[in-house]
Amino acid sequence: MVLLESLQLEMGEPAANFSLKGIDEQTHTLKNFSEAKVLVIVFMCNHCPYVQAVWGRLVALQERFKDEGVQFVGINANINPDYAEDSFENMQKYSKKYKMNFPYLADETQEVAKKYKAQCTPDIYVFDKDRKLAYHGRIDDNWQEPSEVQKEDLADAITAILNGKLPSEDQIPSMGCSIKWKN
Repeated sequence: MVLLESLQLEMGEPAANFSLKGIDEQTHTLKNFSEAKVLVIVFMCNHCPYVQAVWGRLVALQERFKDEGVQFVGINANINPDYAEDSFENMQKYSKKYKMNFPYLADETQEVAKKYKAQCTPDIYVFDKDRKLAYHGRIDDNWQEPSEVQKEDLADAITAILNGKLPSEDQIPSMGCSIKWKN
């Protein structure tokens, strides 16, 4: 396991389009989420302990903000023969295990992850209603111990955007396992 941080990206960059199969067997595109006031795209996978540690928090945040027009989308770019736990079938199992309340999509070619410059799992991107990047950072200040979280960076960023404000410019990168790139 290689620990990486998300890259520092230019705020205001437009969301890249995608067309990916979800665990619901349907194809999802960026346009499918056009009604969302805030779109949160999370590059994630099944096997990463960093993702497993925060999966419940992602589900809770989607539940907390769903009535305010916030939509989370999970994208797994780790569908790699060397990591059987990240297979499409296991994505469906993990979705049930964690009671996912947002789409979980398979980026089998890894093209979408490359367009977004994703580096790690989880790698979190928050886009405003115009689909401009407004936040790219961590979920909170304690990935290991949810009871000890003092600063909810992702929730604060979503709240700022919903209130017509910019999130803090002080965005601490997310960290997690490296994306398992195919050669």
